[in-house]
This record gives sequence, structure tokens and C-alpha cells, in this order.
Amino acid sequence: MALAFIGLGGNIGDAKQLIKDAIVCLAQRPELRVKTRSCMYKSAPVDATGNDFINAVISIETDIQPKELLAICHQVENQFGRERPFLNAPRTLDLDLLIYDQVELADEFLTIPHPRLTERAFVLLPLLEISPDLNLPTLGELSQYLKQVEHQRIEKVQGCCCPSNTI
Repeated sequence: MALAFIGLGGNIGDAKQLIKDAIVCLAQRPELRVKTRSCMYKSAPVDATGNDFINAVISIETDIQPKELLAICHQVENQFGRERPFLNAPRTLDLDLLIYDQVELADEFLTIPHPRLTERAFVLLPLLEISPDLNLPTLGELSQYLKQVEHQRIEKVQGCCCPSNTI
């Protein structure tokens, strides 16, 4: 079984509820086992427009390959009305495959680890919340990148029942 991490976010509609519902959709897939989820975080858009984003990260176990997992993420986005009118447009739901085991992959469809993983507080904070000692071959220990993103505006969403343990 591979351990993968998926980032979820959105800034259109009830993003908190959409993220919760998307996690349920993923958990209902027989080929995926949702292990943990982070708290939700509210952050300013980075290289994007629109309202503040709500973000979270989940870990899953799966036997499917990374591109199949990405396809499932895109299916879920589409179910929740994701549109792509222009690059970095506001969105109802965005699912990013951040990490897939220790796999490194870069092609026209998918890059793993996610290419901006270490540049975004809204990815690093929830990711390190559920896996504080995460270490990747080419990036090293991910906690070392927190200093680089400390200037980005981000806060935990109050009252979102931050479990960070097994679901």
C-alpha cells in the first residue's frame, strides 16, 4: 500500500462544507483508505484571485498508481462544480496530489512531489500537522521550509474539529 497526501482547498461557496464532503467522497472509494485529516486553515490567495481560501490535507493509503489517483481527484473536483476558466481562477474545490510515497515523477500531467509544496503555508502547515516528521528524498525534512512561508497569512479555522488522528 502506498501512502499519499492530498491537499484540498476552495474559495467559492461554502468551502468548509465542500472540503468535508469531498473527503467523504474520497473515503467512499473502495480503492482509497482515508487515514488522517488536518484541521482546516484559512489563507490569503497565493498567485490567485478571489476570496480567502479554506485548505486542509488528508493522508490516504491506496494500491492504485499516482495518475489513477490524480484522475479520481479530478473526478471529485468536477462533481463539485470545479471550473477552469483561467489559470489560478477562484474555485469551488481543488484537490492536489502532493506526495505519493517516496515517488518522484515529472511529466506533462503530474509532478510528484507537488512542485510548490515547500512554497505554500496552506500546504505545509496542514501537511506537517498530520505528519510532522515527513522527509522526502529530494526535499529533505519538510519542516525546514516553514521559515520560508512564515510571512504568508494563514490561520486555523476555529471550531472545525481538528482531529488529526485516524478518521
